[in-house]
Amino acid sequence: MTRVASEPTLAGAAIRYANLGIPVFPCVPGGKQPLTPNGFHDATSSARVVHEWWQRTPEANIGLPTGARTGILVVDVDVHPGGSGFGAFERARSEGLADGWRWVVRTPSGGIHAYYPTEPDGEQRSWQVPSAHVDFRGDGGYVIAPPSRLEVDGAIRTYDVIAVTTQPAKPLDAAKLRRFLDPARRPVAPPSGLPPKGCRPGALARVVALTPEGGRNRALFWASCRMAEDGLSRANAISYLMPAAQYAGLPDREIESTIDSAFRIASRLGSGSSLGPTQWNEAIQL
Repeated sequence: MTRVASEPTLAGAAIRYANLGIPVFPCVPGGKQPLTPNGFHDATSSARVVHEWWQRTPEANIGLPTGARTGILVVDVDVHPGGSGFGAFERARSEGLADGWRWVVRTPSGGIHAYYPTEPDGEQRSWQVPSAHVDFRGDGGYVIAPPSRLEVDGAIRTYDVIAVTTQPAKPLDAAKLRRFLDPARRPVAPPSGLPPKGCRPGALARVVALTPEGGRNRALFWASCRMAEDGLSRANAISYLMPAAQYAGLPDREIESTIDSAFRIASRLGSGSSLGPTQWNEAIQL
């Protein structure tokens, strides 16, 4: 990672990642929005494709999928006017829940990305704990990788590798970390006002679009389950729910992760049944 981050250009770094077998994809210059049609799903380690992408947009930032596909998990410690996640992260480290990182990247906002290896054959979905100012990027997520750069307070700042461990890195148990960071979290009930099955996709999308902060992800998950149970494809659900969830203010990667989780749970249950309270409480923890 340090050698990649020291590449003089973003194009050179992107190709270096690809040559190391690490799939990447381009994001808007100075930002985090993917430039490819399917976002992180388009990531590749083909040096030829990566070269073409960055030849087209030389200043594109580098997106790096997290989870089983790349073998990395990332704890994102935020720093912003509303607070800092460093205190919560250090408490988690002192409890042995986040002390096995492989390398640490300083983000343009002054926070950090701590990188960990994945567990073999184990899926860990992305999540957020806003109260602790800590996010987790696993399966269904991505991060912006060094030496990408963002504009912060009018200044261009880079993602920089600031530490590389000399000790063996340890896989992260994201579920335990989340329970530690957010011990007061309680199982939640489905949004009220939605029929169990048969609701028109447009009506479901409107509910998602008009749900205020605090219930947006829950409404999106429930609407996605309804669509899956009614036989709609994931592509159709995306076409209805992506614009609605964007209007509600959810980020693209969280939208895709939530819809994927809903379709996975619904397919596990089978098309002839809908989520009951037990399955909902289990699913919403993902």
